[in-house]
This record gives sequence, C-alpha cells and structure tokens, in this order.
Amino acid sequence: MRTKLSPLLVTTLSLISTYLTTSFHAHAEDLSFGVALGWDSKYISEGRNNLESGGIYSGAAAVSTGDLTAYAAVIRGDSTHYIEYNWGLEYELHLHDNLETIIGYQRLEFYGDERANDNELFAEMTYTAVEWLVPSVAYTYSTQAGGYFVEVSLHSPWQLSERFTVTPYITQGFDFQYATEEHNGANHFQMGIEANYEISDNLALSAQFSHVIAMDDIKQEAKAEGYTGSLDESFGGIYLTWRF
Repeated sequence: MRTKLSPLLVTTLSLISTYLTTSFHAHAEDLSFGVALGWDSKYISEGRNNLESGGIYSGAAAVSTGDLTAYAAVIRGDSTHYIEYNWGLEYELHLHDNLETIIGYQRLEFYGDERANDNELFAEMTYTAVEWLVPSVAYTYSTQAGGYFVEVSLHSPWQLSERFTVTPYITQGFDFQYATEEHNGANHFQMGIEANYEISDNLALSAQFSHVIAMDDIKQEAKAEGYTGSLDESFGGIYLTWRF
C-alpha cells in the first residue's frame, strides 16, 4: 500500500494530500529540506482501514535538489502494535507548463502481527491551468501484489486569506489486483476537505477530514470474508510541516 505521506511530500505531503496535507518542493537547483509530523484518527488507504483500532502517528523527512526528491517516513499505530517504514525517490518531469508530472520508486517495510515488505513504482499527473479546479490522476504498481491502483481526483483550492487555504476534494479509486486479487474495478469513492495555515514562510499547520464510501471491490472482498457491518469510513488528521 502507498501511504498518504508520499503525496504529501510531493504536492500536498498530502500525504496529501490528499491525500494528511503538507507540501514540499525544491527551488531551482538549491538543496531544500522538509520535515513533517502528523496524526490521523484512522489509517485509511485504498478505501480500507488498515488497523483494528485507533489511528496513527507519522513523521517524514525529505531532501530535494532540482527535480529530484529523496524521502523517508515512519508510521506507528497509536493504539495498535504497528510500525511501517517508507523510503523512496521522486522525479518531476516537465512535459507542459500546466502539467505537473512525477514518477518514483518506494520501498515499504511493515512490522505488526506479521512481517511484510513491498516495492512500488508510482506516477502522478496534475493539470494546473485552472487554479480553482485541479484534476489529477495517480498510479501505483505493487511488485508484491503484481497489480496496480489508480486514483482520479478533483481538488478545488480556495485562498481565504494570505496564509489560509481551504480545499474540498473528491477522489475515485480503482483497484486492479493491487488490494485484492479476485476483483477489479471501482474500489471506493472519497470526499473531504483540507485546510492549510501558513504560520510562517517555513512552518505550516494543516488538517483534513474525509469520508470514504465503499464500492464494488471492497464490498465483494467483505462478502467473501463474511463481513456484514458498515464498510464506509470517516477519519481526520492534523499535520505540522517545516520547510527550510
């Protein structure tokens, strides 16, 4: 699974972004650094709650020069024994003035009830011609699962003051043997709102609240496992980012 920390470091660590939202960018050929700390009430990815109870604490650090960013992140359960380490590289491609494109590689190590790891290749494209309506598509391929996951999103950022921005968003997720081997297609629909306040030029405080609606892939997985409860999820988070 790819965590929200990666997107947050790219655009929006941002994760968001989306998906958690923090941003980290290099300027010209300068060497830049970023550190992010956060808490989420649940650990949601691919429309699923990854932990039996509680949320997660997360921390990430990144260094960027030119179009290349290297990062490392750690996630820990606040109520459940779970630790996850991520590290990776991202590279920004300049295909068009209004098209932000990144490609990257990520290594994941999981420590919980079972030990696991994964290697992921990912790409994301964001169209920025219209400031108040920003579409994007994100692709992640898992070498362990042998499948991929696609998310199509619309963000609508509104700058309410010089330092305060509110961004409602919607995301549609599609699973192709990434989360489940048996089912392909519509996975989940997610909607939410993100808020970001620039405390200073280098320090930002952000928060998000999101609601996930389970779709066919999640429903079929739950049916096969005999689960009959609600599959929808709501969660929130708060994050602090320092860029220098």
